[in-house]
Amino acid sequence: MKRLFLAALLGSAAVAMPAAAQDVTITNAKLVLGDGSAPIEGGTVVVRGGRVVSAGRGAAGAGGRTIDAGGRYVTPGLVAGFTRLGIIEVDGVSATNDASARESVFNAGLDIASAVNPRATPIAINRTDGITRAIVAPDNAGSIFAGQGAVIDLGNDMDAVTRPQAFQFMEWGESGARAAGGSRPAAMAMFRNALFEAQAYARNPASFADRGKEALLTRTDAQALQKVLSGQVPLLIHVERASDILGVLALKREFAGLKPVLVGASEGWTVAQQIAAANVPVLASALSDLPASFEQLAATQSNIGRMKAAGVVVGIGTIGDDEARQARLVRQYAGNLVALSKVPGASGLDWGAAFATISSLPARTIGMEGEIGSLSPGRRGDVVIWDGDPLEIGSAPTQLFIDGVEQPLTNRQTRLRDRYLNPVEQGLPKAYQR
Repeated sequence: MKRLFLAALLGSAAVAMPAAAQDVTITNAKLVLGDGSAPIEGGTVVVRGGRVVSAGRGAAGAGGRTIDAGGRYVTPGLVAGFTRLGIIEVDGVSATNDASARESVFNAGLDIASAVNPRATPIAINRTDGITRAIVAPDNAGSIFAGQGAVIDLGNDMDAVTRPQAFQFMEWGESGARAAGGSRPAAMAMFRNALFEAQAYARNPASFADRGKEALLTRTDAQALQKVLSGQVPLLIHVERASDILGVLALKREFAGLKPVLVGASEGWTVAQQIAAANVPVLASALSDLPASFEQLAATQSNIGRMKAAGVVVGIGTIGDDEARQARLVRQYAGNLVALSKVPGASGLDWGAAFATISSLPARTIGMEGEIGSLSPGRRGDVVIWDGDPLEIGSAPTQLFIDGVEQPLTNRQTRLRDRYLNPVEQGLPKAYQR
């Protein structure tokens, strides 16, 4: 019995642990570094021990496995800038939805990392479209603060969380007003009060538990917001209207330690100079071209191009855009930014800059540019080989590595496709007959 128990334990551990990284050299590539530069013809990328060792035209091999890319695109894995991957399976089934906690007394202290399900169906689907990392945010309920988000990888193992408690997420504007009681002034009061409470916690943590029932912030929430106040983690803020964006910039001046990141920012182009001057990065929605609400009246597809031209650091996010399942749309959106550069009167991006909006720039917004999002030396070995231009929707990965481990490019959809592409009656369940 002891031997059986030990065998079962070891077997379960083998399933849970990720595979060992490989030493891989990919040669003859149309190499994309992900830093905004143009592709390099005849490039080589070397991954050793799960990390990029070198990448460029003159990069030397490192032994181990060698792959000839045959002149095809080789890029860093895509970074989905704002998602809810792994925490929602079916929107209408509450048991599969861990994005928000409507009955909880906690808000800022909620930690989404414990809810990430690496076996959620959208994980494999997005991986097969080139997504290797995702910024995963909770949703708010009962407060402007939603909780602490995580950065995950989309690898085929049970160890998904790259960085837990990577940031705090909150709602501003119309959504924040509703959560705070019905108005923007109420949201502002809730925000300031919460940070004042967090400052009180920082001054004397031991006494904070005795604040009584009238306190508007729990001890757990105060601990989480202390990281925001001190700048240990960035504060991702969903904000759309230009005046609300300026309000966020004013808060940065009032609370000097804040590291705000704007999410959505449909009207960001109208105040792009101020955003750039404040050195606040943005995870923008790429194709907001019509006003979906009163706070998006100035929405335009040229938003990202105009903010970029003003000097704003902009990556693509997908808030409110089926972000629990379709993070892979960022690839199409980046391609559309390239197309916009050829439309008279519109503002788009060149190819290298557009690719950076789904690789290094989302990583930069949350302070992880030294880990993910590019093929610079020392970065994690997330590498994708494509059968065509990765910003064209008809292209797909042929090989994909996460932390130097090659990943399967199958999912539930591909298996269903293959099963029913050429059905043979004997090999399938009997269909209903009329």
